[in-house]
Amino acid sequence: MYEDFTVTDRWTGEPLHVTWRGTLVAIATRHADATDIRFDVSGKPVWIALPNLAWIEQKRRNGKVITDYLAAQIAGLYLKQAIESGYDNGREMYTMTVDEVLTLAENVVREAGSIANLPSLPIINEDVKPEQELQMTLPGEPPEPGVGPRVSDIP
Repeated sequence: MYEDFTVTDRWTGEPLHVTWRGTLVAIATRHADATDIRFDVSGKPVWIALPNLAWIEQKRRNGKVITDYLAAQIAGLYLKQAIESGYDNGREMYTMTVDEVLTLAENVVREAGSIANLPSLPIINEDVKPEQELQMTLPGEPPEPGVGPRVSDIP
């Protein structure tokens, strides 16, 4: 579904290959109450931030949980729609609202038929540490060779 797909950029007509690369709780990396989903868009890193409040609101509204698999699919669908609509303006990070997360969660589950039908997320490479794959280290962690700290364009 939305962990590995190709989408056409609205402005350039160029096909872009999008792949899921990882999921991080942003409290640890940028002190935000969000979960960040990282994708590569034709080799360029793009992060989609889902507010953690969406997990609580989903449970409150319908008793269901947002799983890691579902979160990645929600973020992928959001990114696909952003690129198709022309909203993709080259930013490295996009932030979703709680309502956007819940609406897209409903759409993804409806499209899949059930949570059980969601594709599993791939193991990128068992021999590579997550820090190397994501090309960032967490604050307070010793640096990895060739990997710098996460740099954000967000003030």
